[in-house]
Amino acid sequence: MAGVTFDKATRLYPGTTKPAVDAIELDIKDGEFLVLVGPSGCGKSTTLRMLAGLEEINSGRILIGDRDVTNIAPKDRDIAMVFQNYALYPHMTVAENMGFALKIAGVPKEERAQRVLEAAQLLDLEPYLDRKPKALSGGQRQRVAMGRAIVRKPQVFLMDEPLSNLDAKLRVQTRTQIASLQRRLGVTTVYVTHDQIEALTMGDRIAVLKDGVLQQVGTPRDLYEAPANVFVAGFIGSPAMNLFPAEIVTGGVQFGTDVAKVPADVTKAATDKNVTVGVRPEDLDISSNGKGIKVVIEVVEELGADGYLYGTAESAGEKIDVVVRVDGRDHAKVGDTVYITPKPAHVHVFDLTSGKRLGDSRVRH
Repeated sequence: MAGVTFDKATRLYPGTTKPAVDAIELDIKDGEFLVLVGPSGCGKSTTLRMLAGLEEINSGRILIGDRDVTNIAPKDRDIAMVFQNYALYPHMTVAENMGFALKIAGVPKEERAQRVLEAAQLLDLEPYLDRKPKALSGGQRQRVAMGRAIVRKPQVFLMDEPLSNLDAKLRVQTRTQIASLQRRLGVTTVYVTHDQIEALTMGDRIAVLKDGVLQQVGTPRDLYEAPANVFVAGFIGSPAMNLFPAEIVTGGVQFGTDVAKVPADVTKAATDKNVTVGVRPEDLDISSNGKGIKVVIEVVEELGADGYLYGTAESAGEKIDVVVRVDGRDHAKVGDTVYITPKPAHVHVFDLTSGKRLGDSRVRH
C-alpha cells in the first residue's frame, strides 16, 4: 500500500484555454479514504482519471508511494478502479468476473479461486458466485465490482461515483459498507462524488474542487465548521449554509434590526465595509419579537424529529432565501412571519471581494 501525491498536476484538454484541472497539489496518506467532491464539471473525475493514467498530464506529476507514475501505463500503476456502471462482463459468472484480472495476470487457478472466495466472504457474495450479473440486483452488482478490485490487492482503490446508479435506501446502506470495508482493508482510496452527504459520511478527509481548482482539503468537521470560502460554505452541508449580505458596524455586522457580534480583528481584515455572513440552518434562533431579520415562511419540510422552514427575507437591500432547522413537533407554519438571529458561536464572515473566510469570526463563550 502507498500514499498518493499530486504535484501541481494539470490537465488541459486540446482546443481549450482553461485547464480542467489546474495545478492541483494534494497529498493523500497511506491507508486514507479521501473524497473528491464538487459540482458537475469541477474536474473531480478528471483528477481521478489522471491518477488512473486514463488522462494525460500536461504539466506537474503524480506519485504513488515514492514512484513517479506520470508517464507509466495504467496497467502498471498497481491501482484498481470501481466505476459508476459496474463494467461487468455479462457472459461471465460472478466468480469469473471477480477473478478475470488475476487470470489475465497469470495467477494460478487455485490461488485465484482462494482470493475470489476471500473477497466474496468479505462482501457477502458467496451464494452468488455461480450467477451471471443479470441475475443480481444493482447493489449486488456493485459489490461484485468492489470484489473485482479487492482480489487484485492494489496499492490504491479509485472509485468514480460508484453509488449513483443505486436507489436512495440502497445508497445509504452501501456507502456504510464501503467505508467500513475500506477501514478493514486499510487500502488508500480516492473516491469521487458530487453528493456532499456521501463525502461527509464516508471520507477521512474531503477535497473540494471548483472549476478545476482545489478550494479546501480537510476533515468533514473542518469543512463544516470552518469553510475556507463562500463556495465551500455553500456547498458543504445539507441544506446549505445561509449566506446574508451585511454591513460592518460597531460591535459586529448588521443583521436586520440586530447586530451579530463579530470580533473586531475579523471585521478589520475585510476589504470592504460590506461582507457576506454565513449561518447554518441549525444555528439560527427564531422569535416573534422583531429582533433580527424578518422571514416569511413559504414551505415547511417535516422530517419527524426535525423540520426545516424555508422562507424569504431581505438583508442589506437584497432578497434572499433562508432555511432554518427547527423542532419537528413545535414550529412556525406556512404564511407565518418570524425573526431570525444567529447563535454568536456560529457566525461565519466572508470577504465580499475574495470570498475568503475572515479569521475565526465565531464568538466563544
